[in-house]
Amino acid sequence: MAGQRLAAGFLQVPAVTRAYTAACVLTTAAVQLELLSPFQLYFNPHLVFRKFQVWRLITTFLFFGPLGFGFFFNMLFVFRYCRMLEEGSFRGRKADFVFMFLFGGVLMTLLGFLGSLFFLGQALMAMLVYVWSRRSPHVRVNFFGLLNFQAPFLPWALMGFSLLLGNSVVTDLLGILVGHIYYFLEDVFPNQPGGKRLLLTPSVLKLLLDDPQEDPNYLPLPEEQPEL
Repeated sequence: MAGQRLAAGFLQVPAVTRAYTAACVLTTAAVQLELLSPFQLYFNPHLVFRKFQVWRLITTFLFFGPLGFGFFFNMLFVFRYCRMLEEGSFRGRKADFVFMFLFGGVLMTLLGFLGSLFFLGQALMAMLVYVWSRRSPHVRVNFFGLLNFQAPFLPWALMGFSLLLGNSVVTDLLGILVGHIYYFLEDVFPNQPGGKRLLLTPSVLKLLLDDPQEDPNYLPLPEEQPEL
């Protein structure tokens, strides 16, 4: 019964959050069971472009290390803030949300190559947290019952916590940088004099992923409106 309730609750999670979280958990489980090796997952441009191991462009975002405190910590934040974005500012805009993942993933891969970063899941998590925090500036966050602050400070608090654990903050900084670029191009620049939206979701993504009736701005055609 408990398993059925857990499964039913998970199915209520928005589709993109559910898919990404499940992919991360399954990848880590496969490594833990020695079905896969981290050496088969990390980003390596030579193996991607010379050996055509293109799956590394995806798996670099799915592996958060072996089971342990770090993994559960990262999964908690991935699940929470990915879901809050999908149910909040991206509600009814699944294609736009997927496009944000694609934009962030491509930019992180390019910058990660310059910085010799092999796993970029933590950077993607930092991006999600950053975008949510900038779109929720007045929300107060309770950080593990220790600190209370406004949402825009959350990415920096996470980076400080990562530093206390002895981890490199380069990956966090990469995620914050890419998150800021996305936020600026999507939320700031279009509202400036002479500005416009530069990040346009491809029509094919909208056709494949979006249901017009889920869009909060959707207005049914006259023939679709219910009779009173």
